[in-house]
Amino acid sequence: VWISQCDFRYCVAVTLKKMSSGAADLRQRKKQNCTESDKMAPEERNKENSKLGRSPKYMLIQRFAKLFFGCLAAVTSGMMYAVYLSTYHERKFWFSSRQELEREITFQGDSAIYYSFYKELLKAPSFERGVYELTHNNKTISLKTINAVQQMTLYPELIASVLYQASGSEEVIEPVYFYIGIVFGLQGIYVTALFVTSWVMSGTWLAGMLTVAWFIINRTDTTRIDYSIPSRENWALPYFACQVAALTGYLKKNLNCSAEKFCYLLVNASTYTFMMMWEYSHYLLFVQAVSLFLLDSFALAQTEKVHEVYRIYLFSLIVGYLLQFENSALLVSPLLSLVVALMLSKSLQMNMKKSTFVSRLLKIMYIYLVLTVAVTLNFLLKMFIPHKENEHLLKFIEVKLGLNTTKNFTMNWLLCQESLQAPSQDFFLRLTQSSLLPFYILVLIICLFSVTQVTFRRICGEPLKETVKLEDGRIGERPEIVYHVIHTILLGCLAMCLEGMKYLWTPYVCMLAAFGVCSPELWMTLFKWLRLKAVHPILLALILSTAVPTIIGFSLWKEFFPRIMTELTELQEFYDPDTVELMTWIKRQAPVAAVFAGSPQLMGVIKLCTGWMVSSLPLYNDDDLLKRNENIYQIYSKRSAEDIYKILTSYKANFLVIEDSICNEVGPVRGCRVKDLLDIANGHVVCEEGDNHAYSKYGRFCHEIKMNYSPYVNYFTRVYWNRSYFVYKINTVISFQS
Repeated sequence: VWISQCDFRYCVAVTLKKMSSGAADLRQRKKQNCTESDKMAPEERNKENSKLGRSPKYMLIQRFAKLFFGCLAAVTSGMMYAVYLSTYHERKFWFSSRQELEREITFQGDSAIYYSFYKELLKAPSFERGVYELTHNNKTISLKTINAVQQMTLYPELIASVLYQASGSEEVIEPVYFYIGIVFGLQGIYVTALFVTSWVMSGTWLAGMLTVAWFIINRTDTTRIDYSIPSRENWALPYFACQVAALTGYLKKNLNCSAEKFCYLLVNASTYTFMMMWEYSHYLLFVQAVSLFLLDSFALAQTEKVHEVYRIYLFSLIVGYLLQFENSALLVSPLLSLVVALMLSKSLQMNMKKSTFVSRLLKIMYIYLVLTVAVTLNFLLKMFIPHKENEHLLKFIEVKLGLNTTKNFTMNWLLCQESLQAPSQDFFLRLTQSSLLPFYILVLIICLFSVTQVTFRRICGEPLKETVKLEDGRIGERPEIVYHVIHTILLGCLAMCLEGMKYLWTPYVCMLAAFGVCSPELWMTLFKWLRLKAVHPILLALILSTAVPTIIGFSLWKEFFPRIMTELTELQEFYDPDTVELMTWIKRQAPVAAVFAGSPQLMGVIKLCTGWMVSSLPLYNDDDLLKRNENIYQIYSKRSAEDIYKILTSYKANFLVIEDSICNEVGPVRGCRVKDLLDIANGHVVCEEGDNHAYSKYGRFCHEIKMNYSPYVNYFTRVYWNRSYFVYKINTVISFQS
């Protein structure tokens, strides 16, 4: 008992006064509670240790040793993973033995664009001048001035260039090695954060080791680092993992004041950084906010802590809006609408936390109120705030869910992308072969049933225990566990719809599965339901929490370690001589002021390797760029030479590059090839007896132009070709001689 009976009235009066005084008094009360708990915790621990015959000095040494070796294992795991990625990348691309042009060709699609702006920053006479040129960029896309920092979220490149120049690395390491080294280092932090999260949840760093092992073994499904190093998610997700680790510690019960402050500050910093690194970060934070909302709605966590996280979201959105050049996408984001609705409904929620029938009825009304206010507010914001950045996402969702149909080339092209389709059976087979999926399902079922049990007790008015002991077998009463259960279920639902979401879901599957098999509380919860009598359940839970992960670890080591070592020792070869020849010809023969047109993916590589201006880029967050991409893709459609000439000259293009791989594409799924999608969009598809046939009075342009006959030679002159590429100069003076 913390307070005496005679002070009860005084404490109640002080508490009521503080509840009505606002946010400042709330923080002051939390500080006082932290101080009291810090004072009481050593006394309780000393009493427990005296019962067990252990001195406080012995326990202090034991805790320090556990913390030291756990941190050492976490840091070592992250460093080893970063070294592993670097070694694998070197073996795959022979990076050190390549020339600069051959290295840059390994960056494909949007990755090439990000790295090209990093190069431009380093070439600028000063950092300030480089930033100005990026924010007023008119040397990348013809007839278009863009703010590249805002539109392409180039804050990672800004940070990398500053670090490279400020650290004096120009004479020590090449820019490309410095750039990919930072990304690999962030991946090491990513793994370390997952390690710490599993360790905090289970209480043993053995869970962290198992998390890292599963993460590396299932690398194909946990990260895209192998083939897309500069992608925004590779820069952003490590910060999100740090935020999740800090949030896990922050939600824990009976946390001492200093640890709570540290976790709170880390959540602040990592949330803001994550939002600045990735344009779609607020959608992932929205999923997290929904998880916290459900956690708080059933009174399974401290309301003050959850609302502090809401304030962090709000602060990050406001600062992000200002620093991202007034990015309207943040104002109309569902995260902002949900947070504002939750803040407005806070007073109603405080009145519900009483064990009465009315309060239980109000809980349902509270959830309905929050959702209604959030949807209404989001609708109103979209009405009054001009925004275009994410309209194509809403159209895509409508078509994906079957709510609408379209012949639009861009929408159908997105639907055909592998990352935006449902996951294949191979994905689940890989997770099963590594034993990850079976253990995840087991842990999820136990936690979910325990959470359901606790929620039912809360609805019936039973209060939560202040401290959950091992023998209680109530793992569902721990708020950090409930949060992760809800979070993984929501991410799993998204991953079942879009295969690309597996890179967000699978890492936390590794973490939750490793926590479960290493947690005595989870096994004790299971044995409590089974009502074991032959063996003492606590002893059996402690044995299984060590034996099961040990057996899993040895089996993974025996089966997968030789494969990993083979990957590191096997020399692979990535060489594209046709692309190298094309880039070399452009740098030597093409005029400096020339504008190139072709597929967006190839244009990204041309911009990176040569620096020449292009007519389109592989970016999908701007309606004008999407329309450009669709128009220039018409070079692979059944359109006339005159139509293609008008399209290309409207973007001031001087050279046209046709890729033989697209023109003669033989895709595994008919209807998803670029030329098929263009025929559908242009109305050149005729249905006969259930089969679709492309029909037009013109031949396919990319085929006809190679024949070198009129009228194609009147508009275009072939100036270079190899096995993969055909380059045509767009004539400024048209000759109509046959």
